[in-house]
Amino acid sequence: MTNDLKNVEYGLDKIFEGAQDFLPILGTDYVEFYVGNAKQAAHYYKSAFGFQSLAYAGLETGLQDRASYVVKQDKVRLVLTTGMRSNSEINEHVKKHGDGIKVVGLWVEDARKAFEETTKRGAKAYMEPTVTTDENGEMVQSGIYAYGETIFMFTERKNYNGVFMPGYEHWETEYNPAPAGLKYIDHMVGNVDWNQMDTWVKWFEDIMGFENFLSFDDKQVSTEYSALMSKVMANGNGRIKFPINEPAEGKKKSQIEEYLEFYEGEGVQHIAVTTDDIVKTVNDLKSRGVEFLSRPPQAYYDAIPERLKAHMHRFKEDIKELQELGILIDADEEGYLLQIFTRPVEDRPTFFFEVIQRMGARGFGAGNFKALFQSIEREQERRGTL
Repeated sequence: MTNDLKNVEYGLDKIFEGAQDFLPILGTDYVEFYVGNAKQAAHYYKSAFGFQSLAYAGLETGLQDRASYVVKQDKVRLVLTTGMRSNSEINEHVKKHGDGIKVVGLWVEDARKAFEETTKRGAKAYMEPTVTTDENGEMVQSGIYAYGETIFMFTERKNYNGVFMPGYEHWETEYNPAPAGLKYIDHMVGNVDWNQMDTWVKWFEDIMGFENFLSFDDKQVSTEYSALMSKVMANGNGRIKFPINEPAEGKKKSQIEEYLEFYEGEGVQHIAVTTDDIVKTVNDLKSRGVEFLSRPPQAYYDAIPERLKAHMHRFKEDIKELQELGILIDADEEGYLLQIFTRPVEDRPTFFFEVIQRMGARGFGAGNFKALFQSIEREQERRGTL
């Protein structure tokens, strides 16, 4: 990751003043998926979402146990990794969970210090500080376990100038569709099991020095049939935000219960990626075949002028156009936001993407939760899992 990321457009400098700074995180470095077929998955993310070829590691680069393809769009880097043997740890993960996120790479100045600070506070070690080198310099990485089998990998690259990391080569390909306007990762949402919310909130506070930025209970996030509870954990500079969802009692099975059942454990439910023009991005993604949740009913959009009247003078978008695309609208005291959610991007109803455009708002669309849940419940009903 080049030094220009030090000037990324997060626009959040030390807004969470109470957060401890023993673990300064500069941004999200990469997200690694364990998948059944990395070559095909990489092609999907390029053709459907507009990612570009970046780097490759596999048999041709000296690896015998795995193949990894790295794709990039602006500040977002995805690593798609497949195991080469039936007894591979990677393939065992895919067998249990399906395609899903295994590693969240967190960009830090000092990976040794990050490991020391988190493990001394009780984090379970995944990988002690490890130095890798090639002709482009050296990288240092260390890792700890988070919820489920998810790994947080501290990645220090200040002395590295290669395409991605040692062991990878530049991935040359003639097929590089135009980007779809995705900019950087806004937040990543994790689903945890029943009665585990407080455990993981405390873990983020004690181990990572994060703060509970926002909280939503089952009264705020519910429909006639299902509910959840959610707490948003954020680091000191606000660049890293991990909302945590826990199921809540309802008449029927919630999306969180469905995830836990089909993922067979806790893990990352979705990534929210920002855009500067959500209308253009969503139109582009739809033209490439990306499927989004069904749009809310007419009554949702009819209520917007009254519900968000304090912000209507700021609106640059045409509400009718947003309605046609199924884009949700919400606001807080800082401004408004626009968001939309894809259907699951694989056969198991687990992982999906959110596309979000922030027009000043720092919230997470609390006013949209009911409409979002109802859309998801319609999908669950079609799947027979509600």
